[in-house]
Amino acid sequence: MSAPDTCGYQPGHPWYYLLGGDVLPPNAIRFEVRLEGYKGYRRDEILSAANKSEPQRSQSLRKIRDEVMRSLRFNISRYREVARELHAYRREHADQPLPTCSASVHTSMGLKFSHIYNDFGHLELLDSLPQQVDLFDFL
Repeated sequence: MSAPDTCGYQPGHPWYYLLGGDVLPPNAIRFEVRLEGYKGYRRDEILSAANKSEPQRSQSLRKIRDEVMRSLRFNISRYREVARELHAYRREHADQPLPTCSASVHTSMGLKFSHIYNDFGHLELLDSLPQQVDLFDFL
């Protein structure tokens, strides 16, 4: 079985899913982020926090990491729900001609992919920062 022709649309676009594009697992999304070198929309905020002096640096970066991890857990959970909805939608509409516009499930998949992509971008940037010993890390 050959891969569907998504006409150049990428997983962040609803038409990618409308045209039969695969639902990528989270580890494949993270791999794409690494390949692209994407750092997320919070790049400037993270770099600004990294340039602070201790202990503000550690506190700020830890706060950002906690926020990103919470966001990532939520987004992956929702992504799985929407993926199940997409599979059900595809089963229900398998014998129908291709619609001329995407359904909400296609938009939801594109959005959740983009949210996860950004979260992984933030984590990649956070992980790439030089680690400084935090005297208060044991607390």
